[in-house]
Amino acid sequence: MSDRHPSGGHRVAVTGIGVKSPAGNDLDTAFASVLAARSTATRVDRLVEHDLPVHFACLVPPFDLDAYLTRRESRQIDRTTQLLLCAAADAVTEAGLPADQPLDRVGVQIGTGIGGLPSMEAVTISHADRPRDMPVHTVPRTMANSPACRLALRYGFQGACTTYASACASGTTALGEAARKIRYGELDVSVAGGVDSAVSTVVMGAFARMRAMSTRNSDPALASRPFDADRDGFVMAEGAAVLVLERWEAARARGAVIHGEIAGYADNCDAFHIVAPHEDGEVAARCMRLAIADAGLSPADIGHINAHGTSTVLNDRAEARAIHRSFAGQSPPVTAVKGVTGHLIGGSGALEAALALRCAARGVVPPVANLTASPEADLVDLVGGTPRSVARAPVLSNSFGFGGQNACLVLAPAP
Repeated sequence: MSDRHPSGGHRVAVTGIGVKSPAGNDLDTAFASVLAARSTATRVDRLVEHDLPVHFACLVPPFDLDAYLTRRESRQIDRTTQLLLCAAADAVTEAGLPADQPLDRVGVQIGTGIGGLPSMEAVTISHADRPRDMPVHTVPRTMANSPACRLALRYGFQGACTTYASACASGTTALGEAARKIRYGELDVSVAGGVDSAVSTVVMGAFARMRAMSTRNSDPALASRPFDADRDGFVMAEGAAVLVLERWEAARARGAVIHGEIAGYADNCDAFHIVAPHEDGEVAARCMRLAIADAGLSPADIGHINAHGTSTVLNDRAEARAIHRSFAGQSPPVTAVKGVTGHLIGGSGALEAALALRCAARGVVPPVANLTASPEADLVDLVGGTPRSVARAPVLSNSFGFGGQNACLVLAPAP
């Protein structure tokens, strides 16, 4: 197999994956949770105490932060950056980049939809009456590019260090743009992914005010139900996922373990509404077709789809129509892991890319959690109940965000 990409440039290998997510703090654990369709939504006391309409979210389970960060580092950075750095540490360790890797050829591309807003919220509340006493680290803790810059600083990576904010598509955008930088020779390596930690009272209250979130307070485990007839909104989550990307030929030459590759990427915009998707799904469908074409493939080559699948009425309906259009009514199996993980906002696309690649490599499609009956069942082939075995083949991973931001990746397992 050639080391050159069919659309030109270098192929892009995935050689390291790090995860800090509600489904688990490593890829194996998260993968097992998704296969088992185990919801991770749970009651959050502070949301109840503030009398918010939504009392639950999906949180990253406790892990040993001291194994990743010094106490001083932990004090200087916020939860979002902590999660990103810990996931990145696992990914970089697994990738095992050579000691003589030129640092000016290693970049950092990170997506975030919320950024430091929760930290700004906290410091505003605590210092509203004494702004002159703001903590000295307030600005570097809250600026949206802090996770990416802290990551570059930690390892001395001197290539392009970029933060992408495309709402819920941010993590996918970061991975796609990183792959482009490697494919066309701007970088040799990128440490790329997405992160958000948005389970704060202001963020949760604002989303709830829009009626975008499930209010199934009596049974949080049943709240996130992508494509289900009884869906009533998404479930907020936190987390980070980071992938190490590098030129395929370099990864092979040094004997790296290759998970697979980012074979195709595309992004576009509905230009329709600031929060609602275009109902007919045509622009999102175009994004899918462009990503598949960028991979040098046809729709028939796609083994399954990891849908954005937020569990909101409008988004799931529009995505189902988009898939139906893209595949001319011949939908491959479709899953949506947010039934397990909740919605990590800017972290979702990166986590789902990692999970989708593992699924493609293992030849299995996880069931959609809490799926009983779907009004979209006549449009797409939804996997429910138990995992479905499929041939090892490329997978399409979708992300669609507020503002009409669409981003799609095609990920292929290693031969």
